[in-house]
Amino acid sequence: MSDIHENPSPQEIVKSYLDVALSQAHEKPANSEQLCAEIKADLKANDAVLVAHYYTAPELQALAEQSGGFVGDSLEMARFGKQNPAQTLIVAGVKFMGETAKILSPEKNVYMPTLEATCSLDLGCPVDDFSAFCDANPERTVVVYANTSAAVKARSDWVVTSSIALDVVDYLDSQGEKILWAPDKYLGSYVAEKTGADVLLWNGSCIVHEEFKSRGIEDLKRAHPDAAVLVHPESPKPVIDLADVVGSTSQLIEATRKLTNPAFIVATDQGIFYKMQQACPDKQLLIAPTAGSGATCRSCANCPWMAMNELDSLAGLLRTLGNPETEANEIHVDSQTAQQAMKPLGRMLDFATQRKG
Repeated sequence: MSDIHENPSPQEIVKSYLDVALSQAHEKPANSEQLCAEIKADLKANDAVLVAHYYTAPELQALAEQSGGFVGDSLEMARFGKQNPAQTLIVAGVKFMGETAKILSPEKNVYMPTLEATCSLDLGCPVDDFSAFCDANPERTVVVYANTSAAVKARSDWVVTSSIALDVVDYLDSQGEKILWAPDKYLGSYVAEKTGADVLLWNGSCIVHEEFKSRGIEDLKRAHPDAAVLVHPESPKPVIDLADVVGSTSQLIEATRKLTNPAFIVATDQGIFYKMQQACPDKQLLIAPTAGSGATCRSCANCPWMAMNELDSLAGLLRTLGNPETEANEIHVDSQTAQQAMKPLGRMLDFATQRKG
């Protein structure tokens, strides 16, 4: 069972931020090879490591791999940063990912190519409104998705990723606990349906995943009947209902390794194709449609904030690393917030370790 708490539309909250994101998302620079060589040298000279999310541009993901860094989801990025001996972490992703990296590695310096890169789920769940929502429902256990600010994490009982959300909520439900879930209503509804838990939902959504269309996927499936449909659970229910596999970014990539289908229809950000092509180089990858057949853009499955992570801005950051001008690119989380946020993050990490054991 799930109910949705009515808060202001995430689309209303993020509109002004989207304008900034779209204005700053540019084409790949002509001198990309030279920039990549420069970035690799500067990373080494500054004892820094680059961690990039699956949804960033392919050239950034390749650069992370080639320079001894890492490509993964937000939690995997933060864990790699904690375990890596480099004193400086460069996070190519969105702001909550930088914050998570800083929480897990408070002794390290964490920078991002731009702190303007954010997330509609994060923006659509401001901490003051969320705290009031929690205060109004004190009997519920607060479970928040990783796509939230450090302050929202600090107000929660548990933090989850999409790969572990079902297991955590199923466990909490078995203990008789009722759940307050934030911020993604589609992922929360999916978790509630699969576990049968009593879940009160915050009304948030991802502007990329929300736009996938079931009719468009059905049309594409008719043209490619042997293709498996892979869907991230941040998508609307009609899209999830068409899926052969529903899962996190890592789980969807793993599905391309395991399934024997010659093609995959993929309902998540197109940035994931870089790692999927490594996993299944002989198979066809098709992006799920986000628009009707009459639209000028059949699929716009790219996060505009992820697109703000560019080679130019990354190179500029590394050229001036440690100088006063790079302070605007450094992630800071105050110690009290970090300590509070580490508690629910720690619960998730302990739970994941116990589950593997």
